[in-house]
Amino acid sequence: MKKLPSTLPNMLCVLTLISVIAAGALAYVNKMTAGPIEENKARTLAEGINTVLSVSDAQVQQTTEVEDANGNPVILYATDKGMAVQAIDPNGFGGTLKVLVGFSDEGAIKGYTVLEHAETPGLGAKASFWFQKGEKGDIIGKNPGEKELTVSKDGGDVDAITASTITSRAFLRAVNVAFHAYAGASATDAQSGASAQQHAKAAPPQGEE
Repeated sequence: MKKLPSTLPNMLCVLTLISVIAAGALAYVNKMTAGPIEENKARTLAEGINTVLSVSDAQVQQTTEVEDANGNPVILYATDKGMAVQAIDPNGFGGTLKVLVGFSDEGAIKGYTVLEHAETPGLGAKASFWFQKGEKGDIIGKNPGEKELTVSKDGGDVDAITASTITSRAFLRAVNVAFHAYAGASATDAQSGASAQQHAKAAPPQGEE
């Protein structure tokens, strides 16, 4: 095969062809992996919801996204076994910390899991278990509506992770945000239910005006 002359137009053609082939290959790989990635995310979320609600077969019935006071996204997962709320705090020691928290009907924390974090391994990363039932910073069963969760150094009653106060504060802020979103949703549902009940009582029998 005759070698193409090393002219500018020829080089541009070759570079364009290589770019097109590379773009096509990347698009193909993305298409092939998009499905499994989404399936893995859905499976991880389902497992997380079951964990924080202390059940094994919760079915999500409604997903609602709202914003906290700082404009950060908060996602509420209403299931047939209770409510799980995903919230973030962008000011962890290493960056954003994302948690998923399950609440009882009374607002007590049933469980939590840390979905994402960039905290220091061996220190801030301990948030995944430090605040679990029976651990030093145990928050399970506490109701943020009765008393906002804060570390003891700030006058609260939650023991911070050793040498990781910044992470602990970020974690508890995220949990408090999750609770406020849960409480707001519960209040809205209660008002809607009361309005519907009042409307039903006020409605005249069929055939009357």
